[in-house]
Amino acid sequence: MGYVAVKGGTEAIEESIKRLQYERVKSGKSIEVEKIQAGMRGLVDQVMSESSLYDETLAALAIKQAEGNPEEAVFLLRAYRSTVPRKHYSRSIESHQMFIERRISASFKDIPGGQILGATTDYTHRLLNFDLSQENDDEALKWLNSNVQSVNSEEKVKTFPKVLDYLRNEGLIIPCENNDETPDDITRESLEFPASRSARLQVLTRGQTGTITSLGYAVIRGYGTTHPTVGELRVGTLPVTVGLPQLGTDEIDENDVYYIGELKATEVEMLMPVTAEKELGKNEMEFEIGYGFCFGQNETKAIAMGILDYCLEHPNTDFPSHNEEFVLYHIDSVESTGFISHLKMPHYVTFQSKLDSVRKTKQQEKEEVASV
Repeated sequence: MGYVAVKGGTEAIEESIKRLQYERVKSGKSIEVEKIQAGMRGLVDQVMSESSLYDETLAALAIKQAEGNPEEAVFLLRAYRSTVPRKHYSRSIESHQMFIERRISASFKDIPGGQILGATTDYTHRLLNFDLSQENDDEALKWLNSNVQSVNSEEKVKTFPKVLDYLRNEGLIIPCENNDETPDDITRESLEFPASRSARLQVLTRGQTGTITSLGYAVIRGYGTTHPTVGELRVGTLPVTVGLPQLGTDEIDENDVYYIGELKATEVEMLMPVTAEKELGKNEMEFEIGYGFCFGQNETKAIAMGILDYCLEHPNTDFPSHNEEFVLYHIDSVESTGFISHLKMPHYVTFQSKLDSVRKTKQQEKEEVASV
């Protein structure tokens, strides 16, 4: 593809950037990063997930700079992430250690420990609350002082075993084999096909939320003919630990690790009904698992990720949702937004070439008509 430089454009570009700054502050007001972090939890979680960087403050800053545009905020945060050195690797996190804030199952009514609804919009009426237009910091503090005791009346933190472990113990689900191989890192190595499951899960978890959701929806509608059920969805915080830097990986034991913080995450295990052919041509229904995991509280994305994880584990040329190249190449927000946006850049040479071709064809047609 050919491009040409636009000469004499430096001053115009500087004025364009100045106009961008003007549009952000022309009202004479500037939203504080702390308020974005406090009041836009869903957007902050989405940006962190798609950026592969867990930092609520930096995500809020990127949102402010991008004027609330999630694609631009993700671009900014990924660009920053690429400049940060990686000094240590944390130890593997076991998700059964999650301190639960929300835990539900759509497959079982009664689960050990009970269903914990937590914070969700699932049970709201989805009606605009016009009172929020007048809400200020004082009113928020007043509400907190009146309700914080009832909200936190339950036990502070809880850990629970996995719901699906009970099915595994009954032999109703095939046990998952441990894979102790070092996972691929798509942030340092280019994605190759066929992709490993670790690479696929990384691409899925940082994929564009809307695209992941749309493809998961397409699977259920018919492009994959699968209707899954949420075996367990859990939202909570996970402890992050690192080993002593001077020790090798094989030398680390439980007494040589340090707690460095926690991260909030959403984990989903989807139950996928499949028909398996047994002896003598007999068909039986079985369940397989689709897995989803995202930074923050990203429930819809995690569910859709679980659906796509299962689809990519079972390739099928009849459905684009089961084609890993189609799915993994088109769900990345930075890649897709960047390529679409590049169409705004000068394409003078290539377009003029096409235009000359059209003119030549039209001229030939006129000459042929005239000769007749």
